[in-house]
Amino acid sequence: MALTTLSFESPDALTNAFAEDLVSILETGIKTRGRASLVVSGGRTPLALFKQLSNTDLPWDKVDITLADERWVSEDHEASNTSLVKNNLIQNKAAAARFVELRSDVEDANDGINLAERHLASMSQPFDALILGMGEDGHTASLFPCSEQVKDGLDMSSGRTCIAVQPTTAPHQRISLTLPALLNSRHIFLHLTGEKKKQVLLDAIDNATEAQKPITAVVNRAPVTLMWAP
Repeated sequence: MALTTLSFESPDALTNAFAEDLVSILETGIKTRGRASLVVSGGRTPLALFKQLSNTDLPWDKVDITLADERWVSEDHEASNTSLVKNNLIQNKAAAARFVELRSDVEDANDGINLAERHLASMSQPFDALILGMGEDGHTASLFPCSEQVKDGLDMSSGRTCIAVQPTTAPHQRISLTLPALLNSRHIFLHLTGEKKKQVLLDAIDNATEAQKPITAVVNRAPVTLMWAP
């Protein structure tokens, strides 16, 4: 396990430092490989970060952005991560970035996996940066504890980049990157705010199996930087 914790006095301080780090990572990717790739999570925690990045000077036309997971809902649905990213990150100066879709128009996520994997294969890999969140149940991306699909999602030998997930503790069918796909990243960040989330993480690391708290599967297998503020 290699968890590095960077603590900040406030969410604003975290956002400022995090944005600087990500810009540096993406600039390096562009300079060394011609393009850079960024994988992000949905939810409210990264919104301030997204908005700050969107106004940052960067050759965004050379950046590919995708999601760690997506709810299988239309883009105009309030739960759509695609909409959240397009409306908050791929705006302003970052509007030139290329968004790589996970979701397609098929009715069932199981039928969209192959297309999502083809889309992801078009990105520069390993991904330059991955930003994960974590739920209070210890899930990350859409790898939910003890769901029927979590074993497949955590299987390092499956050869799959994506799985379809039907969580029993959250609404909407989803598509999620698998653990090996998530770990195929040069820099992995866990972005959390609040004492409660930090304690969930520490308890998971100390006391839970990977199936019980899938975030531990990430921390157990790769260097992860925790970006945290109260």
